Amino acid sequence: MANQNGVVSLEAKPKKKSIWEKIFKSWQLYVFILPAFLYFLIFAYGPMYGVVIAFKDYMPSLGIWGSPWVGMKHFERFFDSYYFWDLIKNTLGISVYSLIVGFPLPIILALALNEAKDGFFKKFTQTVTYAPNFISVVVMAGMMISFLSPSTGIINHFLEFLGFERISFMTDPKWFKTIYVLSGVWQGTGWGSVIYLAALSGVDTQLHEAATVDGATRLQRIWYINLPTIVPTMVILLIMNVGSLMAMGYEKILLLQNPLNMESSNVIATFVYKQGLLDAQYSYAAAVGLFNSLINAVLLIIVNKISRKVSDVSLW
Repeated sequence: MANQNGVVSLEAKPKKKSIWEKIFKSWQLYVFILPAFLYFLIFAYGPMYGVVIAFKDYMPSLGIWGSPWVGMKHFERFFDSYYFWDLIKNTLGISVYSLIVGFPLPIILALALNEAKDGFFKKFTQTVTYAPNFISVVVMAGMMISFLSPSTGIINHFLEFLGFERISFMTDPKWFKTIYVLSGVWQGTGWGSVIYLAALSGVDTQLHEAATVDGATRLQRIWYINLPTIVPTMVILLIMNVGSLMAMGYEKILLLQNPLNMESSNVIATFVYKQGLLDAQYSYAAAVGLFNSLINAVLLIIVNKISRKVSDVSLW
């Protein structure tokens, strides 16, 4: 840079801090995230070396590395099995059904609660909708079986009162998906709305006041002010839900499952549980689980890429 006398002077560039200096300067923040980092390192990334048993005939006596290598044998066995497409159909059927029904409802509930005036009604509604989330899966499954019993269930008593015939819900395969999805919606809608309510709390009240002065109705204010505010949150949650489309847990399905509804309730998660833990086919179960995880990873990457191009909102 030239000074007033025309003499060129070289200014010293600020020295870049090393990564260790930055860490030492903000060590409190790193200590704060250390438990979460260790949790994922030990319980999520550490056990990943065990995935290799999907390519071996694993025998506990020989250990993971001592078991014979078989390559893609277990994957081919799963792809060639007669139940392959049934498992895919049931898993996707339940997951897509849950996504279509369960994804919009927390948004609608959050928008409705945000419009309700503070008082007893709002607090009561929030408590009633949040409470089912704290019911354990075992208790909830027991409630469903009890309520839907063909002889003593309250639902069948109500149907009989209205003049309809009693229905054996839990033994009819065509009802299983609906029971699973609606019970999940009842249990999770209230809790799922918390994230959207948090996003709505950031809406500037002056926008609503200005819109009211301009003559906007409540529905117009919801559509043009509240909804655009939570769109980024909606997109992120949608990406995460689609990315875990095949990753449903086995606990709830296993509790509601019986030999008569197996046609609709047998999914990849329950199949892996039975093959791996009950039948001790560890390598085969690991191969099926790895296939399921790869499908989820591919879906997550594809949906995230589409979202980034369409809406500029993505996970990365």
